[in-house]
Amino acid sequence: MKHLFYLLLLTSHFSLLTARAQYAPQAGANGTTAIAASSSQIVSWATHCTVKRGYLDIAQASLGYVSSGDSSLALGAVDNFVVSLGDSGVATLTFANPIVNGNGYDFAVFENGFYNPSNSEEAFLELAFVEVSSDGINFFRFPASSLTQTTSQLSSVTGQNYMNARWVNNLAGKYVSNYGTPFDLQELSGIAGLNINHITHVRIVDVVGSIGEHASYDTAGNKINDPYPTNFPIGGFDLDAVGVIHQSATNNINPIDRQLVLIYPNPANDYLTVKTEEVLNVSLMDVTGKLLKQFRVIGQQTIPLSELQSGMYLLNFVNSKGVRWTERITKL
Repeated sequence: MKHLFYLLLLTSHFSLLTARAQYAPQAGANGTTAIAASSSQIVSWATHCTVKRGYLDIAQASLGYVSSGDSSLALGAVDNFVVSLGDSGVATLTFANPIVNGNGYDFAVFENGFYNPSNSEEAFLELAFVEVSSDGINFFRFPASSLTQTTSQLSSVTGQNYMNARWVNNLAGKYVSNYGTPFDLQELSGIAGLNINHITHVRIVDVVGSIGEHASYDTAGNKINDPYPTNFPIGGFDLDAVGVIHQSATNNINPIDRQLVLIYPNPANDYLTVKTEEVLNVSLMDVTGKLLKQFRVIGQQTIPLSELQSGMYLLNFVNSKGVRWTERITKL
């Protein structure tokens, strides 16, 4: 009987470990689903973003809201500049072309997590729910799963702040900086009011990682434990970019297309030069999406910026093959 008891105990312990490790591992580990920022799978990036700031600490609302970064930092390609959402903060992004349901993952969300220097399977991760819409009004959330332990709070101040990516699924921020968490629209197939072949909006909702009264829950009702509180200006989910893998009209971009275009200097004072080996249609916009200039580049063109105020702007490119992408520029 004693041997049977120990066998059952070991079996139970093994089952628990297996359950805690059932999802894809951290970037760099075998079996990861992380999408590198430089991946040729990514064909375009978000072109517009609005942010509703969350609290420094949702349990102490009087402390106010986070303030680091602004919505423009979530536009264009990954560059490690982020906008912080804070506890329960929300970012809503749109794109030059609707996202469509293709073969495999359809888009990826990038955050700025970092590895545990003692264990590359673990990282400091701040998580967020991901929702999509095909009309900008009705949003539908990806089914999220969390197997994080809920007996002790992960915290940015106690030193117990690392988690294993294998514990979570369908939560943005699962992977470290420069690696996106991918999402497959097929998982939302059949939902009334959602056209998975015409996704116009992606919404990111910060997970409040508290295991107390302000907890966020996964689809199964499990509390999600991530570092809490993060009561400083750069607290909560830090959004870097959203990359599109499948979009309408253009589903296959050659990474060389983007590499053939030079933009300099950036940041710029009075002039910006665009140099290319192909014909490009270029639109200069502010961060709200307002069109400021349109022009065609054949070879090289200098763009005057002296009349613009200092700040962030967007250059939208379309090449002769219909490939679209967006780059951020800074006017000094």
